[in-house]
Amino acid sequence: MITRKRLAAGVCVLFAALAAGIAVPSGAVADETTALAPKVNLVLDVSGSMRARDIDGQSRMAAAKQAFNEVLDATPEEVLLGIRTLGANYPGDDQKTGCKDTAQLYPVGPLDRTEAKTAVATLTPTGWTPIGPALLKAADDLEGGSGSKRIVLISDGEDTCAPLDPCEVAREIAARGIGLTIDTLGLVPNAKMRQQLSCIAEATGGTYSSVEHTDELTDKVNQLVDRAADPVVTPVATEGAEACAKAPVLKSGLYTDRAEFGQQRWYRVDVEPGKELRVSASVAADRAVAPSYGVLLRAVTVHGREIVRGEASGNGRTDVISTGLRYPKAESDEEDAPAEGVCVQVTHSFAAAAGVETTPGLPLELTVDVVDGPGDSDDVASFGLGRGWWLLGALILTGFVAGLLWGWLSRWRVAVWRTN
Repeated sequence: MITRKRLAAGVCVLFAALAAGIAVPSGAVADETTALAPKVNLVLDVSGSMRARDIDGQSRMAAAKQAFNEVLDATPEEVLLGIRTLGANYPGDDQKTGCKDTAQLYPVGPLDRTEAKTAVATLTPTGWTPIGPALLKAADDLEGGSGSKRIVLISDGEDTCAPLDPCEVAREIAARGIGLTIDTLGLVPNAKMRQQLSCIAEATGGTYSSVEHTDELTDKVNQLVDRAADPVVTPVATEGAEACAKAPVLKSGLYTDRAEFGQQRWYRVDVEPGKELRVSASVAADRAVAPSYGVLLRAVTVHGREIVRGEASGNGRTDVISTGLRYPKAESDEEDAPAEGVCVQVTHSFAAAAGVETTPGLPLELTVDVVDGPGDSDDVASFGLGRGWWLLGALILTGFVAGLLWGWLSRWRVAVWRTN
């Protein structure tokens, strides 16, 4: 017979085991959630030029502080956010010292809004504009974890710490393969700053925006912070073939490849009747190239007949060039009609500069989407216009007949008027 003491002891052991079993997984779940959490590092230019009073009647610094306070209030709970400054502490004239002036104002982690706002309130426009060094440190701030990583750089001028070129720094960060995106915002921009900030953003697949009002700055930073919390789509590595017959078959998704200089890359997509194929291709110059280049995207049948194409060209002002195409496959009267094999060809005309390695090929990103088509192709003016030709003919005929009737009626009225 079980005594009360033994029963009590057994219950204690049971509760202890349950507590241990629950506690360990709970900690593991918390660690996993933190590891997957999106990270954002706001990098703010606090150089002396931020004193200028040309944004909605206030200084650029005041506008940035106001925008930051509103952004901090709206930051999603799941985002780990940090703030880094550049040019905030050294007021002197020594460039070597000024170009080291970047500091972590608020560490990347769970957001304490009051603490972060207090830190921002202490900022005063001070020194140099070491964008390159700040980006390197900002990337280090985001180390660890497998969630999305994003730097949002806000500046009112170009870097003053050459020869550490910020665009080369951005390329170096992209080459690390850590999936870090840099978005740039230019306050009251000029042409030189726009070119530099655009180059930084494009090197990592980010965006550049020009902002001249406080509300624009607030809205844009909020959008970028929210974007960091969106689900991350990891590209699938693939390898295009040199001919359509040997091309890999792709389904809807995001793919990465390398496009060699002077080489075609072929892929194949099966498109069922009533579906629409949408493809976009981007080729990035991750090294010095000749100033003129282009990219051609073609969809052809397995027999080599071109269906549709997309093309774009560049002149050295951007590191990424993109184009796209659409192909709606007509409905079929046959039941269980087979899918059509569509071959997709990507060709670029980038040329490596003298002395630059040509291998590996340039980064290529391909987006493939097969969606429901617009319906019966006979009802859609697309790729042959279908009944659109009949409609055009009917309109022409109607206009012609109406013109004849109106002319006859006008002449009859004039004749009657003269008779009277």
